Amino acid sequence: MPILNKDMTLCISLSARPSNNGTRFHNYLYDQLGLNWIYKAFAPTDLAQAIAGVRGLGIRGCAVSMPYKEDVIALVDAMDPSARAIDSVNTIVNDGGRLTAYNTDYTAIEQLLQRNAVPAESSVLLKGAGGMAKATAAALRDAGFKDVTIIARNEAAGRALADLYGFAWRADLGAGPDATADMVINVTPVGMAGGPEADALSFPAETIEAAKVVFDVVALPAETPLIKAARGTGKQVITGAEVATIQALEQFVLYTGIRPTEEQVRDAEAFVRAQ
Repeated sequence: MPILNKDMTLCISLSARPSNNGTRFHNYLYDQLGLNWIYKAFAPTDLAQAIAGVRGLGIRGCAVSMPYKEDVIALVDAMDPSARAIDSVNTIVNDGGRLTAYNTDYTAIEQLLQRNAVPAESSVLLKGAGGMAKATAAALRDAGFKDVTIIARNEAAGRALADLYGFAWRADLGAGPDATADMVINVTPVGMAGGPEADALSFPAETIEAAKVVFDVVALPAETPLIKAARGTGKQVITGAEVATIQALEQFVLYTGIRPTEEQVRDAEAFVRAQ
């Protein structure tokens, strides 16, 4: 990594609970590609002031994580169709003080559904109703999934998300056949390292056992309690670490205009996992 200097380009991330994953991924690629850039994670105490800093200090790129993906909309100048379509932002690009918002979460979910060949006829239980849940629900709809139920305790948010994409909503998982589906997806902070429910399962054992595919969007740790439980029963799994890699790669391209090779991306993934 180059020594800090006045000409260095800065990119950052904003999250309530930042991890080193994005920092290591981006900085590794900057180093490999010989770029005079640096990436730093922040936990802002005031979102509006943080975004004003992005604009005023000429920070080139800004990743946005939970819980800021919707609140940040009012603070940018323009919404790319990827963000406007789902009213959720995970990437901001600064072009000379003009802030444009994007959403690369959608792209990541879309690619992983295709890579894992999950049939669109599958029934789905999607737990969560925040910004990442919007990206996930939109990707499911656009991939042709119709039998999807949103599980969210917040009725207003849950119903709104379900109605937006033509899906069903329930406040809780319930029991019996209603508590099972071909694919279950966790888009809540349950199982996230450092959180109050870091050791908890986002779905009960019987729901995991009945599923064919278990998808946890939580990226830290890479092996969440849900993913560990699913692997233990031989289920096909899709991890938040995979989501994080794809969305970070697309952010990298938006910031730098450079697309690393597949080998460089694999090496960056390995570097992240080695921490």
